[in-house]
Amino acid sequence: MTYAFPEYAPESLYESSLDSLDLIARGKVRDIYSVDDDHLLIVASDRLSAFDVVLPQPIPLKGWILNSISRFWFDKTRNIAENHVVDRDLRKVLRNSDEFNQVNGRAMLVRKLNALPIEAVVRGYLIGSGWKDYLSSGTVCGIKLPEKLQQAEKLPETIYTPTTKAAIGE
Repeated sequence: MTYAFPEYAPESLYESSLDSLDLIARGKVRDIYSVDDDHLLIVASDRLSAFDVVLPQPIPLKGWILNSISRFWFDKTRNIAENHVVDRDLRKVLRNSDEFNQVNGRAMLVRKLNALPIEAVVRGYLIGSGWKDYLSSGTVCGIKLPEKLQQAEKLPETIYTPTTKAAIGE
């Protein structure tokens, strides 16, 4: 796998459209297709999600960069912990050149596993669901914060607030 910036400027990809595979889920940022009984194709789009809202304007190359960073770390940590990434040429999965070109550099072939629906949120500012939590309890995810903080104010120190992975709008 190479991590060099693409020599071409691919169009923004707000939503992938792969007729040769069954779309099984479209998340806030990723589209997931069934390849066969044991494998999925995960496509990182250029959609931007902020505070659980998917914004209408894509960020060019965001999906390509997100996929490259993910792939880099999966490759780097493979000797520490097994992961779901499968090393198979994408051209063998997407034989249609238009479909291949649409997601090349944005797609990762993986083994089907049961996802652990958690995410790590590192907060430096008091905003979004953290602000709502603070208004009602003076805490964010049970972490006591100073009184009289303002919305979007920088926190005295960064906090880690694990949460469950929510579907769009939840």
